[in-house]
Amino acid sequence: MKILVTGGAGFIGSAVIRHLIAHTEHAVGNIDCLTYAGNLESLGDAADSPRYTFYQHDICDAQAMAQVFAEFCPDAVMHLAAESHVDRSIDGPADFINTNIMGTYTLLETARQYWAQLPAEQARHFRFHHVSTDEVYGDLEGTDDLFTEQTAYAPSSPYSASKASSDHLVRAWHRTWGLPVLITNCSNNYGPCHFPEKLVPHMILNALHGKPLPVYGDGSQIRDWLFVEDHAAALVEVISRGQPGETYNIGGHNEKRNLEVVETLCALLEELAPEKPAGVAHYRDLITFVRDRPGHDVRYAIDAGKIQRELGWTPAETFDSGMRKTVQWYLDNPQWWQRVLSGEYTLNRIGTQG
Repeated sequence: MKILVTGGAGFIGSAVIRHLIAHTEHAVGNIDCLTYAGNLESLGDAADSPRYTFYQHDICDAQAMAQVFAEFCPDAVMHLAAESHVDRSIDGPADFINTNIMGTYTLLETARQYWAQLPAEQARHFRFHHVSTDEVYGDLEGTDDLFTEQTAYAPSSPYSASKASSDHLVRAWHRTWGLPVLITNCSNNYGPCHFPEKLVPHMILNALHGKPLPVYGDGSQIRDWLFVEDHAAALVEVISRGQPGETYNIGGHNEKRNLEVVETLCALLEELAPEKPAGVAHYRDLITFVRDRPGHDVRYAIDAGKIQRELGWTPAETFDSGMRKTVQWYLDNPQWWQRVLSGEYTLNRIGTQG
C-alpha cells in the first residue's frame, strides 16, 4: 500500500511515519509545508528509508496537491496537517480557519477527483483518513459522561471549531459523493518530539531551565492522556482495517488533572535529573498559577470502547510509563529541543503576562 501522510513533520504525523516505516512494508509520502512546528528531524531514521518520499507543499495549494497525488498515486491518505494549539488560535484564528478548514477542503476535492478516475478495484480500497480531536465535543464539566462517537459537537475555541468544521466537511464528502472516509478523534497526546508550546514538553523544559511552571487557573482541568506512539499504532489500525464512513475515538484511559500532570513531571525530574538549576530546591517549587485561558474547557474524557471492540486496539503505555519515557527522551535528546528553542519559540504561554 502507498500511504500519503499530510503533516508528517509534525508531532503526531512524524510518529505515524516512524511507525509505518518500522512496522509495515507500506510506501509513505509526506506532505508538509514546514511551519514553525514542523521538524524533519523528528522522523529520525524513517527519513532514510527508500520507502519514504517528502513533498514540501501547503495543503491549501490545490495545484500542488494534484501534482503530488498524480506523482505518488496513493492508495490511502492520512490527513494530520493542522494548526493545533488552542492558545495560538485565541491569539490569531485566521491560520486555523485557513489550514484546518480550507486545507481540508482542498485535500478532499483533490482526493475525490483522484479517486473518481481510479480503476474500480483500486477505488474500492481507497481510503481518506481524517485525524481530529476530542475537543470538537466541547466540555464535560459537571458530568461523569465520556465522549463517544455519537456525542454532539460543541466546540469552545477557534481551534476546536475549525476542527469540527473539517470533520463535517469530511462526512459531507462521504455522504454526497461516496468518498470512502474514516475519522478519528483523539485525546491529549504526549511523548517524544512534541513542540515545546504544549503542556508536557513546556513544563519539562521550563523546569530544566529553572523557569516558572505556569498552570492555568487552579490546574483542576481534566484531560485524558494518550502516548503518541500508541496513537500512531491506533491510526495505522484504522487506515488498515477501519470501515469507511465510521468514526473511531482514540483515548489513553488516563484522566488526570493538569496540576497532577505537572506534579508527576516534577517527581520524575527529581528522580531522573536530580542536579537542578541554581536556586531550585525542588522542581515543584517552580509551579506558578496564572490567569486561566479564555473559554477553557474543564474536562475531556474519551470512551475508546469502539476501537477496542472492532479493531482490537488498546494503548500499550500507562500514564506513568508513558510519562517516564517522555521525560527520559527529553533528557536524552537535548540537541533536538535546543535547535527548536533557538528558533521562533521562546517558551511563553498565554496567561503568564499581566
